[in-house]
Amino acid sequence: MQQLVFVYGTLRNGERNHHFLSGAQFLGHHETDAQFSLFDLGPYPALSVGQKSVQGEVYLIDDDTLMVLDKLEDVPVEYRRESILTPFGQAWIYLYQDTEQLTEEIASGDWCQRV
Repeated sequence: MQQLVFVYGTLRNGERNHHFLSGAQFLGHHETDAQFSLFDLGPYPALSVGQKSVQGEVYLIDDDTLMVLDKLEDVPVEYRRESILTPFGQAWIYLYQDTEQLTEEIASGDWCQRV
């Protein structure tokens, strides 16, 4: 089955984990509604419920890729998977679970512009 995933961090094009999406179809860029907050955990970002929009990319993936991404994101321990509406349809998004670790917010909502 084909599914959509919204990626906002190390899975984005040009980032270190993008190779996990090598078999996926890029559908386009997307900015979420203002319902999240993006944080810098050093090697990777964390997304939680908030009041800002987040920049990312939407991909069409198969079930095998979704299982690989769930393992990478340590679902359901470190992250949980939820669904959001994008211009391309409903897409999975990964939300960070341990909100007490979230201290360094990325104000722009764009992991690739965090420097």
